[in-house]
Amino acid sequence: MLPRAGLDVEAAIEKVRPICDDVRHRGTDAVREYTLRFDGVELATTRVPAAALAGALDALAPDLRAAMEETIRRLRLVCRAQRPADVVTSLGEGATVTERYVAVGRAGVYVPGGLVTYPSSVLMNVVPAQVAGVPQIAVASPPQENGLPSPAVLAACALLGVEEVHAAGGAQAIAMLGYGTADCAPVDTITGPGNIYVAAAKRLLLGTISTDAEAGPTEIAIIADDTADPEFVAADLIAQAEHDPLAACLLITTDPGLADRVDKALEPQIAAARHRERVQAALAGQSACVLVDDIDAALATSDAWAPEHLEIQAQAAAALARRVRNAGAIFVGPYAPVSLGDYLAGSNHVLPTGGTARHTAGLSVLTFLRAIHLVEYERDALAEVAPHIDALGGAEDLAAHVAAVRVRIPRAEP
Repeated sequence: MLPRAGLDVEAAIEKVRPICDDVRHRGTDAVREYTLRFDGVELATTRVPAAALAGALDALAPDLRAAMEETIRRLRLVCRAQRPADVVTSLGEGATVTERYVAVGRAGVYVPGGLVTYPSSVLMNVVPAQVAGVPQIAVASPPQENGLPSPAVLAACALLGVEEVHAAGGAQAIAMLGYGTADCAPVDTITGPGNIYVAAAKRLLLGTISTDAEAGPTEIAIIADDTADPEFVAADLIAQAEHDPLAACLLITTDPGLADRVDKALEPQIAAARHRERVQAALAGQSACVLVDDIDAALATSDAWAPEHLEIQAQAAAALARRVRNAGAIFVGPYAPVSLGDYLAGSNHVLPTGGTARHTAGLSVLTFLRAIHLVEYERDALAEVAPHIDALGGAEDLAAHVAAVRVRIPRAEP
């Protein structure tokens, strides 16, 4: 019964399949044709010139540059702490398994450019990739009327030292990154949010490349009790709703009085909102207030919905947060709104939506790493386990497996 925008990604796959197949076979020409059809922009090449990147950075407002630099600094601190060290496990004398964490060779980052452009998404995707040690990063973002992505997106790329940026959006951008074109070499992984066609293209290419979480419309759940400030709660619901008419906003409360106070606080804040129509559509379309008997029921409700963002504005918020099982990110207490996480918390804002937080984590350094086992055994260590390999290989009727050990460790003569 809990509301959420319904998206049929499987149906969208059939719409994007011919686009992706066309890009796979015709490369840059196909990307250019789809860019003209869908974005109304004619391009000579998808590759953004270095001069455009440098110019966007030079023109960046000082306060915005300072904000980006501080976001980058905080993200890097968190990402460096996330990056795991190699782990060596000794299984006995002469027997070790080392788990090495190796970055992918090339990453593609998709940055949306629909209702809103998101330079912050450049930072959230590129910084973890850089800290992971990815040697090549390509960014794709839809072109504006001048044939280039948003100036703020270009400036964010330049600030991070990303030299390869492509003016391409939608499914054709995902296919370009995944399959490669004359302008863009194929990547190993693609990250970044987008619309349903971007999500469908990422699912279609899964296996050719790896991807991050399949992002749909944004969502927030707020667990609140009678101690919550209704003005804070209303503001946070509106902040999420302004992203998209399909955004889902859920207030889960133990206090009917708070629900009434939040309704009252919403009216003047919505009236003053710049994107009032978008907010009203989201709050009317797939948003709700859920009244529950107690805080345990509130946690159970939230876990069942598995929100992208979860705020806890209630007594003992920190303790409650540690009981949550399913959420993309948790914002604890009255002074940790989701908008902090969107920009400057140091956490990542690329998070699982649509209930996928039950099984999928948000973007991090780990997204760009693969664990590779190094198995090192000396002769005596292999000899110690050879009888067990005899037994297991025999049970599975894989005699050559056994022989590959016994050619090294002959059985003792009776």
